[in-house]
Amino acid sequence: MTCSGLLWTWKKVSEDELFARAYHTCTPARGKLYLFGGVKSGEPKDTPLGDVVMFDPEQKSVESTVQESMFRRSHHDTVLLGERWLCVVGGWDGSKRVSSLFSYDTDRGEWALWTEGPTNNPPVGLSSHTCTKISDYELRVVGREGGLRTQRRYASVYTLRVNPSTKTYWYKEEESRTASRSGHSAVLLKSNAKAGNKGGYSLYVFGGRESAAIDCAGQWTTDKIHVSTVHSPRLIEQLSKLVSTVGVTQEAPKSLRHHSCTLIGPFVVVYGGEILTKNRDAVCNDLYIYDKRCSPPIWFHFSSSDRQHKRVGHQTCLLNDHLYLVGGFGSDGKTPCPEICVLDFPQ
Repeated sequence: MTCSGLLWTWKKVSEDELFARAYHTCTPARGKLYLFGGVKSGEPKDTPLGDVVMFDPEQKSVESTVQESMFRRSHHDTVLLGERWLCVVGGWDGSKRVSSLFSYDTDRGEWALWTEGPTNNPPVGLSSHTCTKISDYELRVVGREGGLRTQRRYASVYTLRVNPSTKTYWYKEEESRTASRSGHSAVLLKSNAKAGNKGGYSLYVFGGRESAAIDCAGQWTTDKIHVSTVHSPRLIEQLSKLVSTVGVTQEAPKSLRHHSCTLIGPFVVVYGGEILTKNRDAVCNDLYIYDKRCSPPIWFHFSSSDRQHKRVGHQTCLLNDHLYLVGGFGSDGKTPCPEICVLDFPQ
């Protein structure tokens, strides 16, 4: 039995054509959401966007920077460094997949192109990869789309060293690898503490292939992690009630890519995406919740009959105890949605 979508829904909070994009990034910082890049259509020859759109949920205000021709990306990833710099890693620049870095200073409104360090060993090119912040000086990059030197059996894992003050970076390929993936998710979770050690964190990777398997793409001790926890008591309580609903289905996401993934306390929340095994109506609007409170953790699946919120290439962001759904293509996989919504629990 699959639970009714009436238990949860998405409620629109703002609408603007500046939000109408897909394969962009959305980064929460200082009470605002910062959208960067993406595309306006599903045409492969269309040039990616190069603007930053700032949305203030409290004021319901929208601001936009001027499009920068040399800083255009889609299918990239973005991390926030020093609570100030939006650091953009890899992506499609309109002509090729790249692994270079640049940043946007949210204080000064300035762009900066970063330079390679002397020992840089970069991937051929990155798109539909993940880039996870370990600290303000270390990132972990996993997977990419195909192309030149396609890795069909596995995905390389890279440590990316960064120095925000000098705007330099160094890639180093790790010996460990994961299953080949693109359009996947990576989430940093606390490892189960074992006797004789202090525990720590592990990077878990899922999606982006025809499997529900989860790979581990790195482990760190607690003192190496510099990621702050977002306080979200209301959402955690609501998600706890949702997964306790009678008749809830226990099922992991499978054959899913270009979905969204957000960590909320002990829960990993996954929404939407494209189902790899379907030729028609492949864009979905299912909600999956990974409950880390259980041992072993359990996936819960909640379907929805509301087609208007089918999304692919979208983003979800946690800010001020609300989960926001931003942009993405709709049910046809090619029309961008100009909305920002929040996850709502009517009951």
